[in-house]
Amino acid sequence: MKRFCSLLLVVSVSAAMVGCASLGGTEKGAITGAAIGGAAGAIIGHQSGNTAAGAIIGAAVGGAAGAYIGNYMDKQAAEIQRDIEGARVERIGEGIKITFDSGILFDVNKSDLRPEAQTNLADLATILNKYSDTNILIEGHTDATGSEDYNLDLSKRRAQSVANYLSLQQVIATRFTIMGYGETQPIADNETAEGRQANRRVEIAIMANDKLKKQAEKQAG
Repeated sequence: MKRFCSLLLVVSVSAAMVGCASLGGTEKGAITGAAIGGAAGAIIGHQSGNTAAGAIIGAAVGGAAGAYIGNYMDKQAAEIQRDIEGARVERIGEGIKITFDSGILFDVNKSDLRPEAQTNLADLATILNKYSDTNILIEGHTDATGSEDYNLDLSKRRAQSVANYLSLQQVIATRFTIMGYGETQPIADNETAEGRQANRRVEIAIMANDKLKKQAEKQAG
């Protein structure tokens, strides 16, 4: 089932707190950007074991420009939520994080995309091409079954497979950063079958590129 959550992240000197709010409007882009900078984003990413979220937060520009970017991302996230099956879509700061369970994309221990995964990614590519002023981080993750070296290689190959297919759908390859983390960033307990399934995933982070940031700053000025 598709899930859609808008995350408002607020950082203080001593702690970071993460909460959910409904999607809509531009106010949260301004609030999030004003409160969070690159260093805070890196801290949150490290503490949560989620570099995708940290990358999004670290890329924030804040203020009225952040509000402009937030509105751009709200529209894009709503279309992804509406059109892409089997994906968890989250609005984080001034960006979007999409999580695909690996079982939706790949067979066990494989990095070749399943036919239904290709359909989903083709739909995603259509939206990415419509909202072209973004950079895209693609991360592969595995469970802890098997050796660390094998899992690291598998996670990289899976992330690359996603990037390659999006490129075939005319998404410009220079927008991509491709990473594999193997088993090092679990989001659930690897001692259970359910936990291992959750840990086998591909995460996609969508962030404003320099063109969109300059446009946002111009509008804000």
